[in-house]
Amino acid sequence: MRKFFNVFSRHNTWLLFALYCAISIFFIKLQNDDTITRVRTGGIEFSAFITDKLLSYSYLLNLKQENDRLMQVNTDLLAKVINLDAAVTDERNSRKITADSTLNASSFIMARVVSRRFSDRENMLLIDAGWKKGIRKDMTVLTPQGLVGRVTTVSENYARVMPVIHTDFKVCVVSDKSGSIGVLSWSGGREFVAQMEHVPISSSLKVNEEIVTSDFSTFSARGIPVGRVVRITPDKLFYTVDVRLAVDFSSLNQVLVAPLKIEPEKAVMTSDNTTEEPIP
Repeated sequence: MRKFFNVFSRHNTWLLFALYCAISIFFIKLQNDDTITRVRTGGIEFSAFITDKLLSYSYLLNLKQENDRLMQVNTDLLAKVINLDAAVTDERNSRKITADSTLNASSFIMARVVSRRFSDRENMLLIDAGWKKGIRKDMTVLTPQGLVGRVTTVSENYARVMPVIHTDFKVCVVSDKSGSIGVLSWSGGREFVAQMEHVPISSSLKVNEEIVTSDFSTFSARGIPVGRVVRITPDKLFYTVDVRLAVDFSSLNQVLVAPLKIEPEKAVMTSDNTTEEPIP
């Protein structure tokens, strides 16, 4: 053993040289080997995979931002379209009202229904015109089709309207053909049918006659269409008359408010008459 170490000590330089040569030959051999080629190829593929994923994540991040931007643009466009459609609808309804030959709309105040409350008894409408536009309590609200109701409460920019289809609403009416007079009221239920009360059994009223407001009313001008008689049922002293209303309240959106009918003397003289309209 000592001899081996002595030999190694004397010839270590040559031995190390031989070892280095062997290692060099080994690496040269590996340069032409398929293993290193596969390792290199695998490394390249792995690097490409990582790069592709990073690019994909970056694309998705940018895509989300682009989608958010496009969504905002679409939202803005949708809002503009809705506003334009609403403006066109309002303009069309306004022209329809002002073009109606049966009404002189120049003295009327035009308003839009902005809220409504419907039930089987107490219905309510809110219009976007108040005392700043000249709206006053007890003004008549109507459309070219017929009577809508009566103003009950007024604020600066809005007014509350009690429609015909309210159990507290009453108006004096008359038949345009037979001249039969009565009081129109609504007892609840169907929103398109009201009742004409206090029509004597001796009346010549017939089905399909048109009913309009009479001059007996303390708030409404005469001659405003109210509806048409659809059923007459005789009772002991009076007829029970069903009137199909002229106004479709389910699609009501634009209305006219007529100037206030001022007849204080008449109102006082008829204040004890139970057939007149109550003023809340």
